[in-house]
Amino acid sequence: MFPNHTPECFPKMGEQDPSDRLGGDPLKDTKENGTGSFSQFSSSVRTMVRIRQKYQAMKKRRLEIASVSSQSLMSPRSTSPKVFTFENIQDPISSNPSSPRKRKKKRRTRVLYPSNSLRAVPTKERSRAKNCLYLLCIIVFLQVYNAIENLDDHVLKYDLDGLEKTLKREVFGQQEVADSLLGHLHDYLSTYVHNKPLVLSLHGPTGVGKSHVGRLLAQHFRSVVGDDLVMQYFVLHHCPTDDDIPQCTKSLDSHVSEMVTQAEEKEKIPVFIFDEVEHMHRELLDTLQDLIHPKNNNEYLNAIYILISNLGHEDITKFVLHNSSVAVSGHLSLIQELNPWLRGYLERYHMLFLEAELLPFMLLEKSTIMDCFIDEMSREGFYPDRSHVERLAEELSYYIVGEREFSHTGCRQVVAKVNLL
Repeated sequence: MFPNHTPECFPKMGEQDPSDRLGGDPLKDTKENGTGSFSQFSSSVRTMVRIRQKYQAMKKRRLEIASVSSQSLMSPRSTSPKVFTFENIQDPISSNPSSPRKRKKKRRTRVLYPSNSLRAVPTKERSRAKNCLYLLCIIVFLQVYNAIENLDDHVLKYDLDGLEKTLKREVFGQQEVADSLLGHLHDYLSTYVHNKPLVLSLHGPTGVGKSHVGRLLAQHFRSVVGDDLVMQYFVLHHCPTDDDIPQCTKSLDSHVSEMVTQAEEKEKIPVFIFDEVEHMHRELLDTLQDLIHPKNNNEYLNAIYILISNLGHEDITKFVLHNSSVAVSGHLSLIQELNPWLRGYLERYHMLFLEAELLPFMLLEKSTIMDCFIDEMSREGFYPDRSHVERLAEELSYYIVGEREFSHTGCRQVVAKVNLL
């Protein structure tokens, strides 16, 4: 198996072969010992082969480590940790060039929450406009609240509580009308700035208390706002003939203009009371309508107009007598049923009553006439004997409908009867 070694096969200049260092020459040992065996020689050879293979493997591994380190130095260093994903795994179908390529489906991004009980939604940046809106709402609320608080302060100047007591004490049988009148006045006088004037139209037959209410209103408002801001206009007195109508219209216009201008300076609301409106000429009604419905001047909007007339009194009487079966507590419902018809009649009469609040006065019953006698006799210093009062009330004429009696002239003749005592 091993031929004779020639001098070229061995290293020169004292170099020694690794096999000599490990175990010497096996042939020489065999010759010298004479008793060496072939098995010892083969084991030595196998040992050298294993050492050589191990050396080659270690050398190859060093080369691989050196090449890997050089590649890592050349590539950019990543700071993020490596995470295992399935993206780098090749699909056997897609890796095969012969198979048809399929379009990849886009994956929808899903929001993963930490738990089902608490879900964190990405927060958006809050707009600064919301803070301004909240501040504006607070300011408006404070302004409205302040205005509501000041309503009572403004209406206290007119002493409507005192007017209510006066109407209850002086006016008989017209409690519903008095309550409605006070309600309109309270709502209008609660504020100073308005978009239209308040127009109240008092209607009813003779002697039911219309002119008396007008006098009470004039006295009350003169005491709270002054004589110069209250006008009580009687048509038959201020404009008795038709020849005076042009001068009357001019005088009425200038007088109302002066009063509203003066009231604007004092920040008060003037009151205009027109009695006997049924006797007003057409030109006077047109002038009054222009004053009530101004086009350009805002100071005319802060005013109270009270119109007193007996327009439609015949139909009002018929309506009350026809519905006399209604109980006394049903007077308010009668007024509500009467208002639509009365408004249609007044609008046909003149457009002045188009936006007026109607207050119809009902007929007075016999019991109310007796109250008028008692009050007047007490004023004149007479003792109000019940039998005497009933005897005086019997001298008046009445509409008799069933068990109810309604006076023809109301309380108008009461003063004359008491003066004869």
